[in-house]
Amino acid sequence: MKRIIWLLAAMLALALSAAPGRAQALQTLRVGKAVPEAFTFTPLDIGMREGFFKQNGLDIQETAFAGDAKMQQAMAANSIDMGIGSGPALAFIVKGAPVKGVAEMAGPPLLLAIVVAPNGPKTVAELKGKKISVSTAGSLTYWLVSETSRRQGWGPNGIDIEPMGAMAGQIAALRRGDIDGVIMDISTALDLQKKGEARILVRFTYLHDFVTHVIYATDKLIAARPDSIRGFLKGWFKTIAFMRANKAATVAIAAQVLQKDPDIISRTYDEVIPMFSDDGKFNPKGLAVLAQSFVTLHTLPTAPDMSKLYTEAFLPSAAK
Repeated sequence: MKRIIWLLAAMLALALSAAPGRAQALQTLRVGKAVPEAFTFTPLDIGMREGFFKQNGLDIQETAFAGDAKMQQAMAANSIDMGIGSGPALAFIVKGAPVKGVAEMAGPPLLLAIVVAPNGPKTVAELKGKKISVSTAGSLTYWLVSETSRRQGWGPNGIDIEPMGAMAGQIAALRRGDIDGVIMDISTALDLQKKGEARILVRFTYLHDFVTHVIYATDKLIAARPDSIRGFLKGWFKTIAFMRANKAATVAIAAQVLQKDPDIISRTYDEVIPMFSDDGKFNPKGLAVLAQSFVTLHTLPTAPDMSKLYTEAFLPSAAK
């Protein structure tokens, strides 16, 4: 009997040691999100809750920042290992940031919209000379408003662009009538529209070739733990596949993370899900538009060699 008990205990110990996803076998990976409130960054939370990163040997430590600049600073300071941010943040690499893009996360900027007051401009043509607020000068939101002006034939400065920082302050300014419109994420726009406090005027569906979001890894992580990057990207793209196939579960988790009405998140899902990349490969045409935007925004004096700012070596397809 003792021998049988000992044998069963040994078998149990062996089974536990071989079980996938054991906590002690996981490697910690510190991952940052450029902002906490964007639907496009919720795959990190969904992948964590569904266990897709653990399946690839990773224990994710998540941190949210107040913009790309703060997140890039954290990567430079070795406070995080990977970051989920904007395509325009690739310009930080040209300026010396010790990171590299390792996957295109999302293409067209379907997440964003220009909203106006309920009694504000009725058409895009009426935005000429109007005050539209953005987060910061040189940001993606700034470029999108400038590009809207350019495409209307008014040049890049045909709309009065007002950098105003936090979204709460921008919404308050719109309510007071200090500005004519705000560029914001679509879930917030839908929420304000549902409440009758604003109206969506401009979507950016015409920008088919663009790189809105990129996944970054620090040079230190690339050199020391390349397998962690591969594991993260496998978990990420498995999450994207899950999101496409499971709208109800995706909406439920995202509504909790973003603390918004599930109906608004459901509508956001329909608007935004097409922009996600399924394989992480960088779109050359999108990169070309992005490179030119650096010059337009005076972020860089000339368009950089974009091929030096990213690598596709860690993508799941690269291992095949």
